[in-house]
Amino acid sequence: MVRANGAVSLRELARVVQTSEVTVRRDVRALEAEGLLDRRHGGAVLPGGFTRESGFPQKSHLATAEKTAIADVAASLVEEGEAIVVGAGTTTQELARRLARVPGLTVVTNSLLVAQALAHANRVEVVMTGGTLRGSNYALVGSGAEQSLQGLRVSRAFLSGSGLTAERGLSTSNMLSASVDRALVQAAAEVVVLADHTKLGTDTMFQTVPTDVITRLVTDEPPPHDERAATELQALADQGVQIAVAGTGQGGAPAAEQLPPGVRGRRDVPLPVQRGGRMPGGQFRGPGPGPGGLGAEPLERTARVADLRRR
Repeated sequence: MVRANGAVSLRELARVVQTSEVTVRRDVRALEAEGLLDRRHGGAVLPGGFTRESGFPQKSHLATAEKTAIADVAASLVEEGEAIVVGAGTTTQELARRLARVPGLTVVTNSLLVAQALAHANRVEVVMTGGTLRGSNYALVGSGAEQSLQGLRVSRAFLSGSGLTAERGLSTSNMLSASVDRALVQAAAEVVVLADHTKLGTDTMFQTVPTDVITRLVTDEPPPHDERAATELQALADQGVQIAVAGTGQGGAPAAEQLPPGVRGRRDVPLPVQRGGRMPGGQFRGPGPGPGGLGAEPLERTARVADLRRR
């Protein structure tokens, strides 16, 4: 399964072979000792160390249920008329599919997959950066992408990555992707990281968002025996990161717990007020009309994860 997909979660392995995650973890440890794979938090990948990065087809099959739950909660944070930036990734692609229902939204992105997900949203304006296409994740990178983000100001950025630790923050395996993500962060008043539990405690080569810059983390509930994930979440909370743990609400509605059991930390606070900016890149339009550009009206938005339970 690892050779076919590039990466696989322990949950998926346990489901396929119809055994417990404890047994799967023991077997994965034995396979790692033979040099056949590398263990990662919550799963396993092909050998390759810090520099290895799975392509989009491999990533799209990893932790799909968790990414869906995370995207549901993250989308509930976005309100009508906002201007936001959304980075590249399979989790942010899931988010984009849900943002298509938010009227008056302006989304700036370097991801072709995010733009495609929003292409048929009549009431959403999509602005794409310039740059060079990176085929492995369908993202625009390089100096063109970074320059097109200069002078931009939006309410918040939604980013994913390859790993997240309290010590280094969000990281990725590719230097060009990391550089563009840093430019996206500089354009936003608030940074929201979307990371499933398999990325907690994983450290990769290039830092994109230091921990002290991350405002909010949306993640899923780690398995009960996953002490490493709980420890990492506690460390992130101790450094002031607001944590929302995605779960399944009644009737399929998105739900979020403030913090997982045993983890203490800050509760969510109102988002800052920011004004929109002008984007010197290109506009990506679907078949229907949309609002023009990044508005200059104040973007006054307040979101509390506690309210998501009622939604």
